[in-house]
Amino acid sequence: MSRRSTLLFVVLCILWGVPYLFIRIAVTDVPPATLVFLRTGIGALILFPLALARGEVRPALRHLGPILAYTLAEMAVPWYALSSAEMRLSSSLSGLLIAAVPAIGTVISLALGFERPDRRRTAGILIGIVGVAALVGFNLRAGDTGAFLEMILVTAGYAVGPLIVARSLAEVPSLGVISVSLAVCALGYAPLGIAEMPRTLPPSEVLLAVGVLGLFCTATAFLVAFALIQSIGPVRMTVVTYVNPAVAVVLGVLALHESVSPGMVGGFVAILAGSYLTTRPLKSEERALGEAPSTL
Repeated sequence: MSRRSTLLFVVLCILWGVPYLFIRIAVTDVPPATLVFLRTGIGALILFPLALARGEVRPALRHLGPILAYTLAEMAVPWYALSSAEMRLSSSLSGLLIAAVPAIGTVISLALGFERPDRRRTAGILIGIVGVAALVGFNLRAGDTGAFLEMILVTAGYAVGPLIVARSLAEVPSLGVISVSLAVCALGYAPLGIAEMPRTLPPSEVLLAVGVLGLFCTATAFLVAFALIQSIGPVRMTVVTYVNPAVAVVLGVLALHESVSPGMVGGFVAILAGSYLTTRPLKSEERALGEAPSTL
């Protein structure tokens, strides 16, 4: 990669690795619905005018059905579920579980007939399942079952979202899709988010966490992602998924003094190995993947 591409890659790894820390901080005083409303609202206020100026909103609105499906899968459901889960789970464990997204995406693609099954992908899925089982078995406490089920929703949503883009929104300008999605999500959460808004001003660290989530982890991150896709393509950008959880763990340990157990390390390594095996393209697919349209 060029120096510019490397810089964009590092920045994106950080921007999509830190949300778990700031979500954990924010939900101490801000309810999940309010947090999703504020995060998407800030992102929409920044990106929607930019997309409007570029003429990318109108083409996106012509595909409102798929955009609504994408919004539910990528933002509305997972961002609420993640915020709710982190009220009980550590940011480190939440980030590590997200590493299963590529493997889950492959499972869904295989089930829908979008990809062909083979021994390598089957082995990768099994290894990934073992990794998740290790993470959960060694780190899930009594009363955390609901939070783990919420994390399943998060990983499933993050896996389905890109499939919707690839199948139904590949020809639609990416910035238009994201800006409309953020606006729709913010409007949808507005009634509940405003109703549950804290009656007193939260502590400064909570306000900072909310601001970082909206300005940097949402608006800025998507702009960096667009630039990185244009620079190295959508396939090579998926490597970001393998780095984000490590960033989440490091920040959780340093900032929140969260502990990392051997089970977490072993489970994370297994999930990474499984994700790599399931998402690595077959030789016959490499050329087609290299020419795939840019998606998120």
